[in-house]
Amino acid sequence: MARVLIVGAGLTGSLCAALLRKEVSSLRYLAVWEKAGDSGGRMTTASSPHNPQCTADLGAQYITCTPHYAKKHQTFYDELLAHGILKLLTSPIEGMMMKEGDFNFVAPQGVSSIIKHYLKESGAEVYFRRCVTQINLRNDKWEVVRETGSPEQFDLVVLTMPVPQILQLQGDIVNWGMDFKFQIALIGAEKGTVQRLSCSLRNLECVKKEDKETSVE
Repeated sequence: MARVLIVGAGLTGSLCAALLRKEVSSLRYLAVWEKAGDSGGRMTTASSPHNPQCTADLGAQYITCTPHYAKKHQTFYDELLAHGILKLLTSPIEGMMMKEGDFNFVAPQGVSSIIKHYLKESGAEVYFRRCVTQINLRNDKWEVVRETGSPEQFDLVVLTMPVPQILQLQGDIVNWGMDFKFQIALIGAEKGTVQRLSCSLRNLECVKKEDKETSVE
């Protein structure tokens, strides 16, 4: 797997990048393209133009760890806690619904610090204001076209942006139908690698089961 592009610098994209770097020894080049001016997606932290130390989380404001998630993903929580990116939420929040066994965490430096941590761990080349418009198949490579600039070719493309944005893409990807759009992450990847990365690609599993399974596993 030589050249890999991840589209979207939110939580899924950043974690996918970090896990790819960790798990895939044949990864030669890893890039993350984000159409916005900064990373975060639905976990964006905004700063006041008058006081950079005054911040507000515009999306998720705290992280809930259920017993189910703790069992499956405890190592992720432990890593973020060890780096001081997360800390236990001890104060009540108006309207919070607490369930037995749940733990809530906050990010002292803003919730987008989680995304920035994983992007740093990935060592990926991150580019902002790169909006993908088309994906075409050219000589067994995926040619990715953006609004401005020259197209680039990759061996593997992972789409992590919201489904409505995926559905707006043009090019050969349209001819492959809905299944292809949610399984593009499989192209060019070894099956074992995809299985190990499945936890980071969960938001791609948006198509319900009908006649066959359409998840990335």
